Amino acid sequence: MSLPELPSGWRVWNEEPEGRIILAYRPDVFDSDTFPAACLPTIYVTNGSPQRRPGAGSVTTNYWQVKLFLEPEVDVSTTQYDDRAAAIDGAVDTARRFAAGEVDYRDCYQVPRETYFEKLDELVGRTN
Repeated sequence: MSLPELPSGWRVWNEEPEGRIILAYRPDVFDSDTFPAACLPTIYVTNGSPQRRPGAGSVTTNYWQVKLFLEPEVDVSTTQYDDRAAAIDGAVDTARRFAAGEVDYRDCYQVPRETYFEKLDELVGRTN
């Protein structure tokens, strides 16, 4: 299954046939030179276990998840779907909302990264 056209700034980082998909936002900007590589906004489409313990992601479940991360430990949202096709549609919608500035990423941080937030705001056209 090929992905529908992604919103501006989003790229397919990895796609496994009938498996996990990883989307990345503006890897040209969040390239580890100006910002740490971990700051690359990422969407995962997976049917792996939601547990964070090592190896849990290789355990498949009966549902698919779409997870938006700003960093490995900064989970913005997780949504469950019945199948991969619905999860792909959900991932594209999540990417669209993020690119349109409709996702509030500031509340996900205990210690704000102001320079990072300013760059995200600039890229998604968000005013704060």
